[in-house]
Amino acid sequence: MRILGLSILLLTASGAAFAQQWEFGGVGGGGFLSNVAVSSTAGSATAGFQPGAAFGAFFGQNLYSHLTGEIRYEYMQNNLQLTSGGQTARFSGIAHALHYDLLWHTNKKNSKVQYFAALGGGMKIFQGTGTEAAYQPLSQFGYFTKTRTMKPMVSAGAGMTFALSQRMYLRTEFRDFITMFPKEIITPPSGAKYGSLLHDFVPMVGIDYVF
Repeated sequence: MRILGLSILLLTASGAAFAQQWEFGGVGGGGFLSNVAVSSTAGSATAGFQPGAAFGAFFGQNLYSHLTGEIRYEYMQNNLQLTSGGQTARFSGIAHALHYDLLWHTNKKNSKVQYFAALGGGMKIFQGTGTEAAYQPLSQFGYFTKTRTMKPMVSAGAGMTFALSQRMYLRTEFRDFITMFPKEIITPPSGAKYGSLLHDFVPMVGIDYVF
């Protein structure tokens, strides 16, 4: 009887695991980052990043009828910049984001139209990719460096999916990737003070395949 009971339990668990839906897809869009204020004895400025392209991929599991868990990666092209008194200095830069999000859907996963809210966390890697120079405009407010730094990241957002077929969905979403400002790649000189929080607002559209 114990063996029969254990067999039934294993078959039930394996059937539930098999019934789980999985999905993967890709998204593309643009990143629009906030700036932080810079104050020093030389005056005031803003430090931040230019808008740029963003591309990503995700792999998810439908945990419950309204809840999905996703592992995501995004590549973002955002050049560094300093601005003060009508003058702007720029430096090439990129970023990588890796995170796990939970998505709460308003309707069941097989519904034709779904709205969702997302919340998760992970890490974002900032990298300066330009060529360092002995003289840099606006160096009294900061120095661009060809280096890399990693920051903890909070991911929040919302979006919707629309069924194109039984297994393929069109996805649109808006994300906010929140980190501390990466002072390692835009380094404040002695006496300069930078704001601390950086928002990366990223609208994206893509394809979601369910299997």
